Amino acid sequence: MARTDSTGSTWRYRWAHRQNERRHRTYRSADAAWRRRDDELRRLRALAADFQGSAAAGAGLPLELAPDEVVLWVWPAAQLVEVRHHAVLPAPDLAVIPESAPLRPRRPDGVRVADAGMAVITSRRLVLLGRGRRDWAYGKMTGLAHDPSAPVTLIQVLDRRRTSGLLLPVEAAADFRFKLTLAFADAIEQRAAVIAQLDEMIAEHEQLKPFRPAVATPGQARLSGLVPGGRRTVAIAAAVAVLVPAALIESNPSDPAGERAVAATPAASPSAVPALGRPADSAPAPSASGRASSVGASSAGTSAPKPKRATPSPSGERLCGAPANPMGYDFCGGNRIRKPAAATCDYFDCAQEFWAGRGYLVQCRDGVVSLNGGRRDACTAHRGVRRTVWT
Repeated sequence: MARTDSTGSTWRYRWAHRQNERRHRTYRSADAAWRRRDDELRRLRALAADFQGSAAAGAGLPLELAPDEVVLWVWPAAQLVEVRHHAVLPAPDLAVIPESAPLRPRRPDGVRVADAGMAVITSRRLVLLGRGRRDWAYGKMTGLAHDPSAPVTLIQVLDRRRTSGLLLPVEAAADFRFKLTLAFADAIEQRAAVIAQLDEMIAEHEQLKPFRPAVATPGQARLSGLVPGGRRTVAIAAAVAVLVPAALIESNPSDPAGERAVAATPAASPSAVPALGRPADSAPAPSASGRASSVGASSAGTSAPKPKRATPSPSGERLCGAPANPMGYDFCGGNRIRKPAAATCDYFDCAQEFWAGRGYLVQCRDGVVSLNGGRRDACTAHRGVRRTVWT
């Protein structure tokens, strides 16, 4: 009869409830991250299409504009930085690089602060208005680099030998970098290339949208669900049950005959104690007569029984971190698995829609295994592919 709790639900129903809670928790987290990234890409796409300035935006600024020059962006607090040593920066490009990690409010080594003031992006140049004025004209730029971990942008221009740039607050750095890219693209008449790049990024991100997990049913529960820890606990217990007896056999290689021989050996006299320190290879070889007597005794059937050979311990199964399984699947190397055994999910934690996969067997970064190895959407809802499962 099935065991029930106070509510009358069997352990299979409780297992299904836990599985569904875990699956939906993972899905909600992945979906929230995906939506944040999607909103940001679409915001940048709209900004790239509508980004423009006006001459009126520069009213009140201590900056004289050319007849065809307009102000695109202004930030009131920025610092002018200079590099102490000569550096060669990569050529300016139109790549829109998403922030892989939050920037830290620090100044990199080898960079000193020379001035502070207002940063202004116009349709023709980048300007810092401080105690003096520093201009970086787009037509003269030969190098441009954004620090990946600090809110610093360095620029090289033809009419200035020293490399310089701006240090902005962390909250303004991403907006400044994107609008500087748009202003530079406008100056070389390549804004359409930036918009096309964002369209491609949105299309690629759309393919990474996580799928809603299938609902686990009580009928999918296995007996391992009764054990705390599930299949992993069962696998570890099976491995211990195999390895411990083997270790005990290997750690006691003596046999009863050897023990009787040791017990029958008389205690060594004090005069014989120094001989124990003599190396084994210096012990005198047995004489010919001694060997002959041994042979004669053996032929007469009175020789002492030979010691039994110690039973070797079974060699450890090659797993390289994979759970113990009878299929021989491991993380060490070999052949890719495109048609896994039916019992795979009894030993590995399978992802949702596992059997609908159309690739080879891989482990994702959160520990589950997927059958979408080699495809672009492999482990997208599980933080990416960690390693291949081999046989």
